[in-house]
Amino acid sequence: MNQPAWKTAFRSFYYADAPAPEDPELLAGKVALLVIDVQNVYLARPDPLTLDAVGKASFDAWTPFHERMQTLVLPNIERLQAAFRGRGLEVLHARIACHTQDGRDRSLSQKLPGWNNLLLPKNDWESQIAPAIAPVGDEIVVTKTTDSALTGTNLRLILTNLGITHVVCCGIFTDQCVASTVRSLADESFFVLVAEDACAAGSDTLHRAELEIMNLIYCNVMATRDVLGYLPGEAE
Repeated sequence: MNQPAWKTAFRSFYYADAPAPEDPELLAGKVALLVIDVQNVYLARPDPLTLDAVGKASFDAWTPFHERMQTLVLPNIERLQAAFRGRGLEVLHARIACHTQDGRDRSLSQKLPGWNNLLLPKNDWESQIAPAIAPVGDEIVVTKTTDSALTGTNLRLILTNLGITHVVCCGIFTDQCVASTVRSLADESFFVLVAEDACAAGSDTLHRAELEIMNLIYCNVMATRDVLGYLPGEAE
């Protein structure tokens, strides 16, 4: 019998010869979807006609990321949300933002010079979750000043209180906040699935490399369609 493709894909050197992982057993009331950092700031683009040569080069370098987000990642996150909501399963959200206007409460990794040094006060437009995948009803949103959604919030306690044992992760960026959250969840003994086509990094190379690093030790990496096939129950 042929193995599902996810059982052999994204294998690192360490797990090249490891046995195929077992099918996850996702139970109603025990599995949750966690959407990580899909915020306005990361989806906004300047008018390329207003950019100088350096700005235009950066714009072009980021174009594949934005194309992936619009054509693949956002639609797949919407599919996952619809499936979880339709089955009465928990959908949670994490976003990166600071509680102060000057960002003095941010973790060190969010203050270092470079691309990651974004000032995102929690009430600003840039910090809000993208409308296409925004929370519905009383879905829980945690605001973090760290890469990991567990380290910077009370999310571990929330998941425990909800009775969650399995977490499906998606969002951005694969090699940063997604990876950090996945590792934290695994260290806290949650079973983690990553929907790889509902995630993105700044480049496809970084995305695929991080999936390979995480797979079979911190999580099981699979496509959205595979995750949907394991969900319990039928959509209402």
